[in-house]
Amino acid sequence: MTATVPSDPPPPISPAADPEGRVELAPGAAGSDSRFVNDDLLPVPVERRRWTTYNFAALWVGMAHNIPSWLLASGLVTLGMDWKQAVFTIALANVIVLFPMLLTGHAGPKYGIPFPVLARASFGLRGANLPALIRAGVACAWFGIQTWIGGSGIFVLLGKIFGGWAEASRIAGHPWTLWLCFVLFWVLELAIIYRGMEALRRFENWAAPFVIVGALVLLGWITWKAGGLGPLLDQPSSLGWGEDFWKVFFPSLMGMIAFWSTLSLNIPDFTRFGAGQRAQIWGQSLGLPTTMTLFALLSVFVTSGSQAVYGAAIWDPVALAAKTDNVFGLLFALVTVLIATISVNIAANVVSPAYDLANLAPKFINFRTGALITGVVGVVIMPWKLTATPELYIFTWLGLVGGLLGTVAGILIADYWIIRRTVLDLADLYRPGGRYWYANGWNWRALAAFATGGVLAVGGSHSAPGKGPFPEDGVIPFLKPLADYGWAVGLVGALVVYVALMATARPPQPAVPAG
Repeated sequence: MTATVPSDPPPPISPAADPEGRVELAPGAAGSDSRFVNDDLLPVPVERRRWTTYNFAALWVGMAHNIPSWLLASGLVTLGMDWKQAVFTIALANVIVLFPMLLTGHAGPKYGIPFPVLARASFGLRGANLPALIRAGVACAWFGIQTWIGGSGIFVLLGKIFGGWAEASRIAGHPWTLWLCFVLFWVLELAIIYRGMEALRRFENWAAPFVIVGALVLLGWITWKAGGLGPLLDQPSSLGWGEDFWKVFFPSLMGMIAFWSTLSLNIPDFTRFGAGQRAQIWGQSLGLPTTMTLFALLSVFVTSGSQAVYGAAIWDPVALAAKTDNVFGLLFALVTVLIATISVNIAANVVSPAYDLANLAPKFINFRTGALITGVVGVVIMPWKLTATPELYIFTWLGLVGGLLGTVAGILIADYWIIRRTVLDLADLYRPGGRYWYANGWNWRALAAFATGGVLAVGGSHSAPGKGPFPEDGVIPFLKPLADYGWAVGLVGALVVYVALMATARPPQPAVPAG
């Protein structure tokens, strides 16, 4: 069976809709095939879709305010940008990534479905496991990295309070006290996420303003110590605004986009709990670009003050907080680091793979089981080794992942907005033999678009001599010029190919409209 829809599809079940346009699946309409259905993958009932604009904005504030986000601006400054160029690059990247975030997020409030179920419409009921596992693998790696960073921050601050922690006996090259902080932090994260999405919503609601207050307190403290913000704001760009700047700007822009490209895929995992489209659109628009820009400004201002006080720019907020001898200040910094890291890690890096793994084997894996698997995999990948090789992990791996995730985003957007015009048959997303079954559960057109977009996006991947695994001239040399634009190339390339291939298939029969 290779047609877009089966020759004689089962009659679609008319879903009920409310005034907000949210669609409800009729009881029992999804069937009971344990290969494709469990309670966590079924649509969220309308009465449980109650996240507001504030909930979504708070979610983004909580996810954006973390140590890696703080370091983004510093990384751009080290490349030669001044603070205005760095903040501009970050702000533009987050405005750009907001658009696919809103487009893929639309299906959440309307149908109440998570990302892997949405992917079934384009990839097929079985084929959806491909993008789901790619996204899950990325999230597991980031979970391990963030947990190691958070545990290391706790280790530094507690060591400052109690003293002697760094001199403890070593296991596998690190003090046992660092391993203890890492394990305790890991357990705390899983304990929160194990309580489910409602617990996450409540945590994000109060964590978001607390982290903002913590960052502002750090700014106030360093400004007081410095008697002003210091000389860094006056330092000119070593790149200028000419050719040298643009050579650095475009790959940096793609890197900043790749930072949140994971969420541009699985944002339905959160928006499925939305009270309506207005809540997710305004919540994300107010939460993502504004928060990231503000945090970049705070990073630059605080670092400026640190240069005035200590004679050198201290970009790591944990290292800077450890400079104080005030026990209350250290404890406050410790709590802030805990909340900030937990906030981003469980939201950005646990929720998605929990659903993705559940989609792989619904009969055996539910949301909580998937979260626990994510936690285990995040340790097995040995994040302490990944963070020890930034050239390999950040510059090579993140760029590679950004290109592949952009490719998946292009297919999802093309299918949902151009091919389906936002109309899905909810029941057939869970039933083999329905209109999303394609050829034994796989849509070869989506696979072809993914392969084409992926090759265009990452085929030209290259590394400086001794700095990564790729040839200096690129894996496919003639594609090397595209490598610095991987996310955009993957998204556009896959979108165009998918639309062209689907145009050659029989037009999909529309689902019965809501209401």
